[in-house]
Amino acid sequence: MTTNGTLQILLFFGLIVLLTRPMGAYMARVFGGERTLLDPVLRPAERLLYRLFLVREDEDMPWKTYAFALLMFSAAGGLLSYALLRLQGFLPLNPQHFGGRQMTADLAFNTAMSFTTNTNWQNYCPEAVVSYFSNMVALATHNWTSAAAGIAVAIAVVRGFARHTVNGLGNFWVDVTRSILYVLLPLSVVAALVMVWQGVPQNFAPYTPAATLEGAQQSIAQGPVASQEVIKMLGTNGGGFFNANSAHPYENPTPLTNLLQLLLIFLIPAGLTYTFGRMVRNARQGWAIFAAMTFMFAGGLGLAYWSEAHGNPNVTRLGVLARPTAGQPGGNMEGKETRFGIANSVLFATVTTDASCGAVNSMHDSFTPLGGMVPLVNIMCDETIFGGVGAGLFGILMYAVIAVFIGGLMVGRTPEYVGKKIEKYEVRMAILAVLILFANVVVWTALGTNVSLPPGGSSQSFTDTQKTDEAAYLRAHPAAAWNHVNTSSPSLYEGATYNNVNNAGAHGLTEILYQYASQTGNNGSAFAGITGNTPFYNLTGGLAMLIGRFLMIVPLLAMAGSLARKKLVPESAGTLATDSATFAFLLAAVVLIVGALEYFPALALGPIVEHFQMIGAHLF
Repeated sequence: MTTNGTLQILLFFGLIVLLTRPMGAYMARVFGGERTLLDPVLRPAERLLYRLFLVREDEDMPWKTYAFALLMFSAAGGLLSYALLRLQGFLPLNPQHFGGRQMTADLAFNTAMSFTTNTNWQNYCPEAVVSYFSNMVALATHNWTSAAAGIAVAIAVVRGFARHTVNGLGNFWVDVTRSILYVLLPLSVVAALVMVWQGVPQNFAPYTPAATLEGAQQSIAQGPVASQEVIKMLGTNGGGFFNANSAHPYENPTPLTNLLQLLLIFLIPAGLTYTFGRMVRNARQGWAIFAAMTFMFAGGLGLAYWSEAHGNPNVTRLGVLARPTAGQPGGNMEGKETRFGIANSVLFATVTTDASCGAVNSMHDSFTPLGGMVPLVNIMCDETIFGGVGAGLFGILMYAVIAVFIGGLMVGRTPEYVGKKIEKYEVRMAILAVLILFANVVVWTALGTNVSLPPGGSSQSFTDTQKTDEAAYLRAHPAAAWNHVNTSSPSLYEGATYNNVNNAGAHGLTEILYQYASQTGNNGSAFAGITGNTPFYNLTGGLAMLIGRFLMIVPLLAMAGSLARKKLVPESAGTLATDSATFAFLLAAVVLIVGALEYFPALALGPIVEHFQMIGAHLF
């Protein structure tokens, strides 16, 4: 850990703190229907869209109608994306002539569901599979719409707390439209111009052939990168234009673009905490949530930075210098870009997994066990540490309801939050959402382990000369028949690989657990030591993303609908103060304790065990 690295981290978070209030206040005006500086330009376009799509701006939707609109909107977008991906060979802006051979049916399903749910998990190499048209229309469109849908749901949940004795949560179509026009679009235009200035490509040119210094030929991919890079970060989408994502010099060429991308990831989630405070007419409530998020963010970042800066003791034991000097950065630099170093790599990994973004500028699979555990734990906190755009706010409010309930039991009072009594129905809905996320991770992980880890956990590939052994393996693991890699083979068995995990033991299990946690948490980052482009992982991963997104949202909208119908309860001497540092600490503790109770058995079998294995090898 260096002074320079610490100062860069403090600079980033200092900027976030400075931007939170103005960003939050602006969004409160936007969704409160108040006039903004952009109204003269954007209001006519907004009204035109309402007329074109027959939207009644003043219609107030009950929670069921709001949820139905969200589900239909997302389903239509997902089906459209699937069709465009399958048909990309017949569509324009495809200079590399990518077609259905690159985008198979199961991969197209996984990809369409991934972008629809704001996950942007990628089981493919983007520059080798997806055309410019598919990138812009089938995929990048969701970078806008899924982000806008998340913001809309967050605002609807906030209205549940802010309103009283009403049946409506607002209008989904109006909230989505205003999210895109007034929030995402202006910021994206400005940030994209900065990215182009810094050297990020923005063109439709074919890939450029080039010769290396050794005389080999290579193809340099390019395309409309800048415009997609910005909304990828601002909408906490995370899907890269290139396979290397934000480690690629065309996506993230300079220290300034790296800082800008980090700011874009946290900007809206942090701002929404202040928006919440403004809409419930108590800004301190928003700052309490911001403080709880900051506590968890700082703890995870500190642990990851310490672990990566100290490096691997097994390497140190070999006589390799692990401390930073004028000639080398020290610590664990495996899987990291030298132009970013340890501090900015760890900061990026922490921010992107806190915010369910999933973009990466380093390889999480190459982090030390404790360093790699932090991104995994961040994801398993259910998008509560700033979280995705919108998802972070309604995720933390889900836990706030649980925390208020626990706090009420501790002081012997009926739990109340921002003037609303928290009763059995609200707690049930919050707990239901939490349990759905937990079950989604562990069930799919168990199935994935059965498929990918043969008996003993060793890495095995079954070829045509091992049909007898393979047949026995398939009888013991029937789900593995879904997971064959060599789909072009005339035989299911010939040349097929059923173990998709590159590492045996605890780390191999962590790779599977990380995948389903990332997909359930709509994050999209990976431990990347796992081969995900198989029928089994494409189909189960697509289902995991759908469940993790929508079966969490529906109970929370039901909770918000119940709260909106309630009367305001005046504060009394026995009311638990929820705008204090004490409640912020309680809220963070509830998130971490609930997460530990749910996931610790799985975590204990992965990175924690791996960490002690590493220490044991160092000592003995």
